[in-house]
Amino acid sequence: MNSEKMTQFQSALAAIASATLASFIIDLPARADTAPAHCDIYAPGGAYAYLSSNCTFSQRQGYIGVQLQSNGQRYDFEPAGQPGRYFDQYGGVVFQNVFDEGQNFEFPDGSVLYVYWDSSSSYGSAPVQEYGQRVGTLTAYDRGSQINVRSEPTIYSYAHSYGLVGDQIEILQCVQDTDTAGSDLNWCEVQFIESGAVGWVRSDFIIFPSDGAL
Repeated sequence: MNSEKMTQFQSALAAIASATLASFIIDLPARADTAPAHCDIYAPGGAYAYLSSNCTFSQRQGYIGVQLQSNGQRYDFEPAGQPGRYFDQYGGVVFQNVFDEGQNFEFPDGSVLYVYWDSSSSYGSAPVQEYGQRVGTLTAYDRGSQINVRSEPTIYSYAHSYGLVGDQIEILQCVQDTDTAGSDLNWCEVQFIESGAVGWVRSDFIIFPSDGAL
């Protein structure tokens, strides 16, 4: 084979190889690993979660995203070059801790986001239905907060009493929040276990039972 034909043959092989490689690259799936989960957020030094919500956890090429269902908040974490360290979307250093049930992320201000793989619980956005004999717990950002208990399922109704963080309540029923258009929250009619008082509390102030029953 003369040199001219050899050159043409080599060029043809290179073109075929290039086209095959390009086709292979195009066909590769570009997917992020995504899983349903539920999330708890704790204030700095807080013993109780001030927000609990179903959420979605995604991870791709070391980048992590957490999307809350109850309020639409999203957290994005970029690898910081050291194991267990990330930058959040504001440039702050976040520390990751992995455990059997999930993982958590500690923010620069000391608040902590927990992500649990079990997504079977109702957190922050309980379904509209009769519950019957379900016991939950009141929660708030500030442990000393007084949580209004209202006469009707709206912030515009009379607050006839209040509860405290940690109070146990029986959840009688829940209905959709209509105070804000597009709200993912509910109002729940509750009865306090200790006092027997009955009234309405918004679902973002309630930690719902994880198994749906006592």
